[in-house]
Amino acid sequence: MNKCWIFVFGMFAFCSSTAFAEQVGSVDTVFKLLGPDHKIVVEAFDDPDIKNVTCYISRAKTGGIKGGLGLAEDTSDAAISCQQVGPIDLSDKIKQGKDKGTVVFQKRTSLVFKKLQVVRFYDANRNALIYLSYSDKVVDGSPKNALSAVPIIPWAHTAP
Repeated sequence: MNKCWIFVFGMFAFCSSTAFAEQVGSVDTVFKLLGPDHKIVVEAFDDPDIKNVTCYISRAKTGGIKGGLGLAEDTSDAAISCQQVGPIDLSDKIKQGKDKGTVVFQKRTSLVFKKLQVVRFYDANRNALIYLSYSDKVVDGSPKNALSAVPIIPWAHTAP
């Protein structure tokens, strides 16, 4: 019995250790009399490995009593848009194609077993970074996904 609780709390700790995202804003979608409303939340995070790439994610956030207590499971709906915000310098690991998909962001969307993930790929033929967002679950994943591409272009900053 004790091993079961250790496993559950270990999984909870693992799932809750995610990359930091800054909430940019939100809109209410459904009014809830008790607890917070259902929302669409917009968050921004910077790619932890590639300087000057910022991604914006919009995702559904369940409200109500369960949502307010953190017990609700959010839907798998999400959208992503990533942008180059300065000069990009790729590491040799990425340039040589050794980066076959790296998780750059995770956000817990249920109490324990479901999370929203963003995986980065490098397309050497087109010199672009590809960001795939999807929701996964230990039991069964979701086919709902979104994609964003960042072409790596020379950065020419012009003064106003």
